[in-house]
Amino acid sequence: MSRFRHAVKDRDQHIMTLRIACCVLVFFLLITCAGWMLAPNKLTVHNPPDLRTGSTRPWWEVPASSVYSFAFYIFQQLNAWPKNGEVDYPAKIHALSAYLTPGCQDYLNTEAQKRSNAGELTDRVRVVYEIPGRGYQSKSVSVISRDNWVVRLDLVADEYFHAEPVKRALVRYPLKVVRWEGDAERNPFGLALDCYDGVPQRLEAALPTEIPAKSGVFQ
Repeated sequence: MSRFRHAVKDRDQHIMTLRIACCVLVFFLLITCAGWMLAPNKLTVHNPPDLRTGSTRPWWEVPASSVYSFAFYIFQQLNAWPKNGEVDYPAKIHALSAYLTPGCQDYLNTEAQKRSNAGELTDRVRVVYEIPGRGYQSKSVSVISRDNWVVRLDLVADEYFHAEPVKRALVRYPLKVVRWEGDAERNPFGLALDCYDGVPQRLEAALPTEIPAKSGVFQ
């Protein structure tokens, strides 16, 4: 009888051990499910434009070339006034608000109001584009920290009053770019312009040979 009692006891202990093991497995399964549910369903990975040699980088790192492309695209859109700067400029600020920090948006709205009051935007058409040969270079972007950059854009700014060209300027714009994870639906880049890092600098007074001069354009 003693042998049978020990066998029953051993069986009960084994069953208890299996139950404890099952409870532990269920506990870890619940933790795994919770982690899976809380994991982000979208992940933005920035890749450099030339992948012929491959690229290995942490997913949170934003390449300098991507920061430059973002800054140039948004800044160019802000300065694209196809018909009337008095209407187009505030409209562009509003349309691109997801790509601007709140402070930068306030600054641009104030600037637009001041220029409008001074009569600098009425019937003004404006376009900016890169100076040929002065696109992205290694020195075009300064990395301040993992989430902050300073981008230097060398651009040509052309302005017209109705159909008459009235201004052409070659300017270096120092722009601040920050990581901005506010609204991934409206801003998939995860970046935002924080306006200027200093006063824009006028470059050469004379037009380079690569840029065809237009009659009636003033420097």
